Amino acid sequence: MTKRILKGAYSRRKVLKGGAAVAGALAMPAVISSKALASSGEINILMWSDYLPETFLKTFQDGTGIKVNYTGIGSNEEIINKMKATKGRGFDIVSPTNNRSLQWGPLEILQPFDMSKVDIDMVNPAMAKIGSTEWAFTEGDIYWVPHIWGTEGIAWRTDMFTPGGELPSYGDVWKEENAGKTMGRGHSMMLGAGLYMETIGDLEPGSVWKAYESPEAMQPIWTKITEWCVARKGNVKLIWNDADTQKNGLLNEGVIVGQTWDGPPLALKNDGEPVMYAAPVEGAMAWVDGMAIPTGAENIDAIYEFLKYAYTPEYAGEAIDHHGYNSPVLGADKFAGETYAKNFAEAYPGDALANLNPWPAEPQWYADARTEFVNKFLSA
Repeated sequence: MTKRILKGAYSRRKVLKGGAAVAGALAMPAVISSKALASSGEINILMWSDYLPETFLKTFQDGTGIKVNYTGIGSNEEIINKMKATKGRGFDIVSPTNNRSLQWGPLEILQPFDMSKVDIDMVNPAMAKIGSTEWAFTEGDIYWVPHIWGTEGIAWRTDMFTPGGELPSYGDVWKEENAGKTMGRGHSMMLGAGLYMETIGDLEPGSVWKAYESPEAMQPIWTKITEWCVARKGNVKLIWNDADTQKNGLLNEGVIVGQTWDGPPLALKNDGEPVMYAAPVEGAMAWVDGMAIPTGAENIDAIYEFLKYAYTPEYAGEAIDHHGYNSPVLGADKFAGETYAKNFAEAYPGDALANLNPWPAEPQWYADARTEFVNKFLSA
């Protein structure tokens, strides 16, 4: 995925600064097919643990009679490993992140969508294009469609921490003054550390992205990042692995600042907790999580019924009000409420949207090598 594509995808959200209409009670949509209503089936979904709020699940099940068996996950590695272990069986929908296409393609455990049954025109064109470029494993076919987008940046307790500038920094997680009160996820906080190291002269500018070019380019760069992080590991209190761990860290574990996804801290903020999230000065890491169909999927009709709901603005907008991430569905923000609009504007002030860092596509060699570096850090 190129930075040009994602910039277009995110910049459109500036309209949120003007506010948004609050959604009313959810009514049964016109998108429900008589076939779905006439039969009671089920659908098995392997998806990030906080993406399907109860309100969305209830509306879908009440409207279609289709039961959702929802298995929550916290990492792309977990999705891939489960699907490799079962050879693509056991789930009807899985939710890989856009930058993992180079890892999924060779596995041959996904099947293409019947795009005649997907309302792809309902989503942001720049994000939809990812499916036809990076996930077109066979000519003319699409194996991935967008579902949720968001960023990884900095969250903090507003009653215990104040950023040193207009925006926080990835470096805040590692600084001595915050020692024992910070958190992050292994591989991404190390990448964030690399971006911070570039700003203080410990790495050459552009080094973090150069590391994606080849194993030879990656080795010296990530060696420096790993050594730098190991030397400061004692300053980090908590290593998180999912949304709930992030929330618990900020609420109950004494964390005052951490590198997190946008959704968990913004959900806490919506609940009235003294928590803030913002893109750091080095630029937030941007991603798009999608939906894909494993080769062993059994409930095909239910899959396309689910997609109709996921791409209906009323339901997509109501969902993002709960989980705090963002929707690629055009017009979803109008149903998300004023709080969502305010949070979005505060998380991405000024030129923060223009400075997003789209997560580059990760070949398997990069993922394998990074795991070795992360293990060195975690075991230090």
